[in-house]
Amino acid sequence: MSQDLAAVILAAGKGTRMKSNRAKVLHEIAGRAMLHYPLQAARQAGFERLHVVVGHQADQVRETLAESGVCFVDQTEQLGTGHALLCASESLADFSGTLLLLCG
Repeated sequence: MSQDLAAVILAAGKGTRMKSNRAKVLHEIAGRAMLHYPLQAARQAGFERLHVVVGHQADQVRETLAESGVCFVDQTEQLGTGHALLCASESLADFSGTLLLLCG
């Protein structure tokens, strides 16, 4: 019996402590945007339903993940992680399995 799995990756914040104008999740580590690593980890763990919450520099984040097949969720105001998950709840309304929450 297979289990229904979904992951929500939080990628809406500004990353102000990075002291950069670029969104934190778009900074590169080993030649790849930071956001690729939690996405890859979720896929390797068997999560197929992937939702990425975007806000700050949302267009650039979408462009970075254009070919990834994820569902994007908009968080127009960055009001914290709880609010980000609340924003994702609409796209998960029909979901009743295991949810993994990851920071981008």
